[in-house]
Amino acid sequence: MPGRVNKAVNGKQKLLSIIPAWWASLFDIIVTIVHQPDEYWSGDLTTANEGNPFGKWMMGNHVSGIFVISAFWLLMIGLLGYYLPRVLSKIFLVFVLTIHGWGAATWIGPRYGFWAVVTLFLLNAILFGWVDKQTARQIDIHK
Repeated sequence: MPGRVNKAVNGKQKLLSIIPAWWASLFDIIVTIVHQPDEYWSGDLTTANEGNPFGKWMMGNHVSGIFVISAFWLLMIGLLGYYLPRVLSKIFLVFVLTIHGWGAATWIGPRYGFWAVVTLFLLNAILFGWVDKQTARQIDIHK
């Protein structure tokens, strides 16, 4: 029975730890979609505005490309965040949180200013800290 509880706790911890990376990715995806030029949505795929070369290639091939690559990436974050060994998972998820925070900042900084970027990074840090506290609490409860 204790083994089952530990597996359940580990699974819950892993799922919780994915939340900040998913949040940052989803936020970056949303601002990327919202700030595409009208010409892109009208079918001129050459106007796709994306820094990730693979993302830009996907967007340049079909207007749904951003949605396809985004769904695939969110799925990969979940799978890798859950199934990688704990240390590798943490490194990967912090990496994703950081790169998507930066990616979103490249959109919101020029449009909404310095304080919008600072607020984004503060919210990311608060979410990361809250999740870290929740996962640590799960460990303490089941010791």
